[in-house]
Amino acid sequence: MARLLSVNVGLPRDIAWQGRTVHTGIWKAPVNGPRKVRRLNIDGDGQGDTAGHGGEQRAVFVYQEDSYRYWQEHLRRSTLVHGQFGENFTVEGLADTEVCIGDRYKIGSALFEVTQPRVTCYRLGIRMEEPDMAALLVRHGRPGFYFRVIEEGDVEAGDEITQIASGPERMSIFEINALLYLPPHPRDGLERALRIPALSHGWRHSFEALLEQSTAQGNAGLGPASSPAPAWRGFRPFRVSRKIAESSSVTSLILEPADGHPVPAALPGQFVAVRLGSSDKPAMTRSYSLSSFSDAASWRISIKREAHGAASNYVADNLLGGDIVQIGAPRGSFVLRQGARPVVLLSAGIGVTPVLAMLYALTAGQSTQEVWWLHGTRNGREHAFAAEVRGLLAGLAHHHSHVCYSAPDPGDRPEVDFDTIGRLDARLLQSLNVPGDGDFYLCGPAGFMSDLTRGLAALGVAPDRIHTELFGAAPSLTPGIASSPQKRAHLPVGAPGPGPMVSFARSGLNVCWGPSYGSLLELAEACDVPVRWSCRTGVCHNCESGLVSGAVSYAPDPLDAPADGNVLICCSRPQGDIVIDL
Repeated sequence: MARLLSVNVGLPRDIAWQGRTVHTGIWKAPVNGPRKVRRLNIDGDGQGDTAGHGGEQRAVFVYQEDSYRYWQEHLRRSTLVHGQFGENFTVEGLADTEVCIGDRYKIGSALFEVTQPRVTCYRLGIRMEEPDMAALLVRHGRPGFYFRVIEEGDVEAGDEITQIASGPERMSIFEINALLYLPPHPRDGLERALRIPALSHGWRHSFEALLEQSTAQGNAGLGPASSPAPAWRGFRPFRVSRKIAESSSVTSLILEPADGHPVPAALPGQFVAVRLGSSDKPAMTRSYSLSSFSDAASWRISIKREAHGAASNYVADNLLGGDIVQIGAPRGSFVLRQGARPVVLLSAGIGVTPVLAMLYALTAGQSTQEVWWLHGTRNGREHAFAAEVRGLLAGLAHHHSHVCYSAPDPGDRPEVDFDTIGRLDARLLQSLNVPGDGDFYLCGPAGFMSDLTRGLAALGVAPDRIHTELFGAAPSLTPGIASSPQKRAHLPVGAPGPGPMVSFARSGLNVCWGPSYGSLLELAEACDVPVRWSCRTGVCHNCESGLVSGAVSYAPDPLDAPADGNVLICCSRPQGDIVIDL
């Protein structure tokens, strides 16, 4: 019979790690006597990062004595103690190959239900002094699992564990864990998993994404939303056929393939990496959205001049018609979805470009959907594409438009050039009766994006109906790391490395690789380039980023490969000059 060997608790603490402070509850220690297990926790226990740990469906983490013996032999450790893996319950029995999602167990006076395997992050590696521990748990099929508390009660070391119900579909923790993290993700397995009511919301969402994935490459359950693989690797030469001043601050470039060969049409909303610069200066690599309907003959990008923007000033002042620029293949998952729901296009400033491409696509397809065009800018001088948008909207059967000027000039005409003074926000959308059942596409500065995303959620718009694209670097995801003021991306401290050039396209930074960096993630962190990560060992795919050009090597190898044209920066190193969409 299974038995509870140890009850382990611990409150979050701050620890020093790689020059940073980590707030974590991974340190657990055994306690004597009975402990009350409540809906969200055990008395005396806590989680440091509640976004990734804890909550009703992850209230109690369970790990097995048999796995302790396994790791003692594999890691050649003889000093592992109960609580070492951050578990609340150390148990005899309940192997990951035998326990199934939805199983129910009585322990002491409490009743529990199995909800999901453990999702392991870098903090277990810190606790175990083994950086690859997150990958090892998955690779060796010993993740452990979480309980949901069905009935609160008291538990104590020595209590018997009695199974009182079996989960439907009889899918074990081992099987569920492999279904998400290891290829090939069979469709029948995904469908079986989704028939289990007890499966936690996060895992359910991942399996739904895998089912919807239209191609075999990448892992949509972990990484970025699936999109077609880039049409080519690296850069192709394009000729500037025309240069157009769209406003006082925005310049458009009409680009044609210099080799005369047709290029594939991009999806409306996608962007390209552009390499700019003269032969006597280092190349500048930037990412720009395509701003019109693309075809096989030409593309358009539109660039706002920034006060201290080397690339945007070069485009405005130095680039000439006939010049050659290098272009990466279109990429990005911020694209127009198919369907009959209302489409709401929301933009501010130069964030207009990807949603303008979507408006072109809707007009070209003679869409009968209800289309809302909502745009904010400072004034008429900075209002790019105004006449163009009016012409496109006139070609749609059902359309609405509202333009906000935050600081109109005296000559700007209300109800002609713009509709209201101020900024786009959720309150304005509510007053306009924008339909809440539509698909919302947002692009603009960071503050605009975060405010509107929160506002739309408050209005009841479902999260999967809110699609966003942020110009510049995306927000960081560094779980458990103490917050600090955001720094502008910069060259790392010290002399340049002797290795190949690593270009961070969104951050506008070119850095030489050096042997002191263990991964591209570590190089990005040394430059304060915003990054996203959790496991740091190629498991979770939070760090998955676009690889515009070049090649990498992996150590350790990822458990599941990233999408074609992407890279897992947490466990990769450059094999030559590379460009990353960061």
